[in-house]
Amino acid sequence: MKIDARTRLCAVIGNPVHHSLSPAIHNAAFEAGRLNFAYLAFCVEDVGDAIRGMRALGLVGLSVTIPHKLAVIGHLDGLDPVAERVGSVNTVVNREGSLVGYTTDGLGALEALRDAGIDPRAQRVLIVGAGGSARAIAMTMAIESPPRHTAIAARDGAKAAALADGIRATVPGIDVAAVGLSPSELRDSLERATIVLQTTSVGMAPDIERCLIPRDWIRPDHVVFDIVYTPRVTELGRRAMAVGARVIPGSEMFVRQAAAQFRLWTGREAPIQVMRDVIDRGIAP
Repeated sequence: MKIDARTRLCAVIGNPVHHSLSPAIHNAAFEAGRLNFAYLAFCVEDVGDAIRGMRALGLVGLSVTIPHKLAVIGHLDGLDPVAERVGSVNTVVNREGSLVGYTTDGLGALEALRDAGIDPRAQRVLIVGAGGSARAIAMTMAIESPPRHTAIAARDGAKAAALADGIRATVPGIDVAAVGLSPSELRDSLERATIVLQTTSVGMAPDIERCLIPRDWIRPDHVVFDIVYTPRVTELGRRAMAVGARVIPGSEMFVRQAAAQFRLWTGREAPIQVMRDVIDRGIAP
């Protein structure tokens, strides 16, 4: 990749970001498309300072990851209608100095499920977490493929309740409830669920042995989708496979949401197979 004075810069901001494969997959995609773009990673504590830097330096786009997907909204000039309904942003596009927020997380997760032959429609879904990714996934599913029932389990009950209220306001009549993460509540939710979506950072490298769900609470007929993609198979994924449950790796959502980001920044279709190959080489077992 040639870097010169005309190179256009994109980046990921978050805390932590040392584990991120976004630079590898986006730089490979830019090179495959013969685009004079480059992509870096920045560990950011103050998201407002980062957005001011984006404006000052003229960055083309940003990926936004944990913990900034909600806080970044107040620093942008506008939101895509879907991001506005979701209330979470994982992508920023610089449109001639105007910074617009988008979300590609929900669509990436839904496409990953559908690629595996699983449609959330009419199923009972448990979403663990109530942060930016959970908001995007829950709202996108509610709009595009509404489950029979959705339970949102989080330590912060107020955040879970606010997300459930927001979904009901967007999709009137949908069955969604906020629950806690106490052992009794989580076990009861798991017994009712057919699809389990883990959206927190629990189990992410380097703390790869952490898991919120005991093995004996997972059934063989569960579909378990942990959006953490480093390591390739999380502790939750290992526990699910041990009992014969269907497991969807977080890398599937990651590549789909990244492809959508690529389209927003460049106006071109993403070389998805190139991105997949980078993920296959880069994620630890």
